[in-house]
Amino acid sequence: MLTRRILPTIAASLVVAASAASAYAGDGPDIDTGNCDTISFCVGVGVPGGGGSDQSGGSSGGSNSSGTGGQASSGDDSAPTCTMTMEKMDPQPPPGSMFYQGEGKVVYMRVCRDDDPNTEDLAVAVGVEPGEDVPAVDPAALAQQAVDKMKLAGPDIASPQGAGRYVVGMPMWMWVDESPTTYGPNSASASAGGVTVTATAKVTRIAWSMGDGSTVTCAGPGTKYTASYGKQESPTCGHTYNRASASQAAGKYAVTATSTWAINWQVTGGGGETGELTEARQTTAQVAIGELQVVR
Repeated sequence: MLTRRILPTIAASLVVAASAASAYAGDGPDIDTGNCDTISFCVGVGVPGGGGSDQSGGSSGGSNSSGTGGQASSGDDSAPTCTMTMEKMDPQPPPGSMFYQGEGKVVYMRVCRDDDPNTEDLAVAVGVEPGEDVPAVDPAALAQQAVDKMKLAGPDIASPQGAGRYVVGMPMWMWVDESPTTYGPNSASASAGGVTVTATAKVTRIAWSMGDGSTVTCAGPGTKYTASYGKQESPTCGHTYNRASASQAAGKYAVTATSTWAINWQVTGGGGETGELTEARQTTAQVAIGELQVVR
């Protein structure tokens, strides 16, 4: 099984391929030198017991000609294919490191990713000379990575509460507690290939499915109820049940609150590209609605 090579602590398992793969012919682990058409140097990955390898650098580890994508295979038909991507090393190798290539030279990792749970991603280091074409980075993909870092969650329902006591015909006030993960604002950044994208997310509306066939859409978090409001309806987010929940499963209405997150992102440090994303999150609650009995 391939194991992830964490740079620069992988010197024991990586062999620098200077210019000719033939220098490594002979006994020992097979070496894949990758494709160095526009790369100043490559690091081959030794796979002990990997079987015969084509030392020309194109069959064992595999790569497309640009190194910016495509499928790579180990040469074994039963082995999973992987997608090659280029990712800027962060932090960059310091002077004296085996991967340091001199002032002004940026070092990237070529990463082979696959979905096989029995294998892990494989990374090798490559150096890019100043002025060379750097693999294109999709800012929208980075924006999604930033969103994933935020760990956005569904609404934190404060009312109605599962243990609350509600009756038919009485206005119910609905509101949620606000936090960065449940309401926003929330911000995070993601970087790759010298590009950094910062995304900011905030809930713009919450749609409440009340379990009785009604849906209430509220533009904000709702207004917190206090006794001074008496029997008034909520000025921002409320609902009145017209029948009891006794006939429902467990004698309660299933309430679902769905928040819509509006996400704005922009490329920082150059480029200035911007964009928008929309995501939704849900939270459910059980609400018992009884009938007020009048004793005469």
